[in-house]
Amino acid sequence: MTSLQLLAFGCGYVATAFASRLAGRGVATLGTTRSAESQALLAAQGITAIQWPAHTSGSGGATHPLEPQDGAAWLVSVPPGDQGCAVFREFAGCAKGASWIGYLSTTGVYGDLGGRWAFEETERAPLSREAINRARAEDEWLSVGAHVFRLPGIYGPGRSQLERVREAGARRIVKAGQVFSRAHRDDIAGVLDASLMQPRPGAIYNVCDDEPAPADEVLVFAAGLLGVEPPPAVTFENAGLSAAGQRFYAECKRVSNAKAKAALGWLPKYPSYREGLRACLAVT
Repeated sequence: MTSLQLLAFGCGYVATAFASRLAGRGVATLGTTRSAESQALLAAQGITAIQWPAHTSGSGGATHPLEPQDGAAWLVSVPPGDQGCAVFREFAGCAKGASWIGYLSTTGVYGDLGGRWAFEETERAPLSREAINRARAEDEWLSVGAHVFRLPGIYGPGRSQLERVREAGARRIVKAGQVFSRAHRDDIAGVLDASLMQPRPGAIYNVCDDEPAPADEVLVFAAGLLGVEPPPAVTFENAGLSAAGQRFYAECKRVSNAKAKAALGWLPKYPSYREGLRACLAVT
């Protein structure tokens, strides 16, 4: 395993957790970043940072060229644009040399299911521009044998409802019948790790916990953990949400993780938001 190299395109919250997990096992990990400031943060976690897209020197040459090595595993989490995935455009030609490719997508590609369950075989019907772009990028990466991981709301240390409760002016938006699926960052890293060890090129996996739940219910629980009153409740209709916020609440679905469990032998360490938020509190 120590001969493997991981190249994480877009070393953000989830990718960094996955790369750190592998680095702890002696795997050489590289992650792309857009700024010099984040390089030191990645280095502190054992990840070699590469600036990409590369800046150019005064003579016109790239200061940090990126050339994926044959046999490396790739993780792609760079958000796509209207023209597709920039990583695919630049590096698809050498994808055949990768030992494993993982693409982080979104359960938003399913659109609104009126609370019904979303399985990997469920027809995609993305509503937002961002989800439409993700669906297109999925097709690009599947064409070269990537593994696609569809992620719901992501939370974890430093990025959870605990922080939401502490925010000034926090509100608890209530919409009858609304539920969301979510996934702890470390559980996502666990699925990626399991897939890396059991490659199935072209496979698609939903990654989430076992218990879809209303967002307001999660906020109430987070407030209880902190020993404070929950943020005041406001109905969806009276919340005055932005267009983006309204689109978020326009989708209601329960996401199934049964395939990842059956195919990879994975089980979430945090099967519900309760275990996950307790773990987040323990490290704050």
